[in-house]
Amino acid sequence: MAGVRPQRADARRNREAILAAARETFEAEGVFASLDAIALRAGVGNATLYRNFPTRDALLSAVIEGFFGAALAEADDLSRTMPPSEALAEWLVRVSWGLRIWHDLPVCLAAAHDDDTSPLHAANAPLVERVGVLLDAARAAGQVPDEITADEVFELVLALSWGIDRFGDDRAMARRRVTMATAGIFRT
Repeated sequence: MAGVRPQRADARRNREAILAAARETFEAEGVFASLDAIALRAGVGNATLYRNFPTRDALLSAVIEGFFGAALAEADDLSRTMPPSEALAEWLVRVSWGLRIWHDLPVCLAAAHDDDTSPLHAANAPLVERVGVLLDAARAAGQVPDEITADEVFELVLALSWGIDRFGDDRAMARRRVTMATAGIFRT
């Protein structure tokens, strides 16, 4: 069986330039910015962009990979240092805030949530799984009802993140919005 051929240095540079240009463009213009403008900003042709990232979802998935990895690590840290319901509540606030990073990101993630063919669906999966782990821990502690699912909670996070983005919340208002909206998850 032949091994995978390593990527050429210029191809690696092009890919990194596209990712950097996409991050900058998404931050400035939102995730529905022109892909052709991203290619231009990266100093590559459209064909190079589409060869590396055949769809907007593929590009977006690659760009947000770092945030998702950090969010998963944060969930682990919170679950080690806080009681289960507090860890879940804090993580929901942090993820809701983090997903609003680029205008319309929550819209793209919500559209991909039920689309198994989207690269963003695969990117969402570890976050949904981690919601499930945190939810199970809180449930085992008697702090969350049995009927609440990880998918429902993740969908709520996407809706909250959309609201945070649309209403221009600062961190304090975002925390307030998420805390109010997620209160029904927890037993009092």
